[in-house]
Amino acid sequence: MKQVMGKRVALKVAALAAGVLLAGAAVAQTALTVGTTVRVATDKGPIDIQLYDTDAPATVANFLSYVRKNAYTGALFHRSVKNFVIQGGGFSFNDATTPRVTAIPTDPPVNNEFSAARSNVRGAVAMAKLGSNPNSATIQWFVNLANNGAGSTANLDGQNGGFTVFGRVSTPSMITVDALANLPTVDAKNCTTTLGALATALDTLPLAQPLTPVTCANIKAVNVVQMRWAKELPAKATSTDTDRVLNYLEALYPQHIAPASPATQTAQGYTYRYYANTNAHVGSKDGVMYYLVPSISAEIKTLGPLAELLQQAAAAGY
Repeated sequence: MKQVMGKRVALKVAALAAGVLLAGAAVAQTALTVGTTVRVATDKGPIDIQLYDTDAPATVANFLSYVRKNAYTGALFHRSVKNFVIQGGGFSFNDATTPRVTAIPTDPPVNNEFSAARSNVRGAVAMAKLGSNPNSATIQWFVNLANNGAGSTANLDGQNGGFTVFGRVSTPSMITVDALANLPTVDAKNCTTTLGALATALDTLPLAQPLTPVTCANIKAVNVVQMRWAKELPAKATSTDTDRVLNYLEALYPQHIAPASPATQTAQGYTYRYYANTNAHVGSKDGVMYYLVPSISAEIKTLGPLAELLQQAAAAGY
């Protein structure tokens, strides 16, 4: 196993660099107020969506309604177009059903809340909808992988009444988004016999694992990219400093501390989380963050001052 977090100095430098990037990213949309954060768990890491509760209230309420009834558990990322978008939320995939792809039940559509102040820039999260119907958004959403707003070739701000941006992916979580966007895709639109009629929407289906050989019958749950779950992160005002830092680190280092959002525990004065996939412990004690990786060393290593890491977490919206 590779050394979790790298060396302490390397981690601190990387974290400081991330803080600088975050500060720069925030300048473009300073008028927008981030409220609720929803974490979408994937096998590549967490996607933390920071919602514009005040600026797009109806769309946020619609999204949270699906989150709170676990509608996105097992939902498929069915579309991935490089330098454009990655999209999902509307379909589930199950090897045991016939067909394998089924639609997730939807609520009534939400009225379009597009605003030029919430442009479809890189990292912006928007609702998908039917063509020529601005008020048709229900359950599907997408992440912009590039600037798709006004002045771009795509110009999602100018199509179909504008696509409503209702949140943004936190800067650390773009690591996971980019990892998903870099996966290979397969054109499965003709796999209607195996996958069902909804396969016609799967012309750029991202693959978590390659197909050998590439056949419709071989497209199974292990090959596709699904949302493991989606849930609200506790509000900053009700979270401990340690939990806020841990949420931030999970997004920043998905390859090292996974899966995200395990239960917070206490022992011997430490407040910590245990990450089963990487056999790592990360937590705090007496104002200092530590990590322990028994496969590398029996010693507990210092990560850095809790206050310093909290400052970086806060700059990232955690």
